[in-house]
Amino acid sequence: MADTRSPEAVRSEIAVERERLATAVDDLRSRLGEATDVQRQVGSRISILAPAAFATAFVISGGVGATMRYFARRGRERR
Repeated sequence: MADTRSPEAVRSEIAVERERLATAVDDLRSRLGEATDVQRQVGSRISILAPAAFATAFVISGGVGATMRYFARRGRERR
């Protein structure tokens, strides 16, 4: 089937689609800026992240084992 749209109608549709695309790109840029704003995200969750980071570092560094050995040694010294 042949396309019956006039060249002006096609140009008009292309212009409308360009505007939609430009709006979508601007929206995506603003959302990307919000998603990559690490300082704001961490600042709003610092009360949760700080203890979690401390606990993780404590466990990774062997703190649980060292603490248990300390208390076991203290218990043996009391006898």
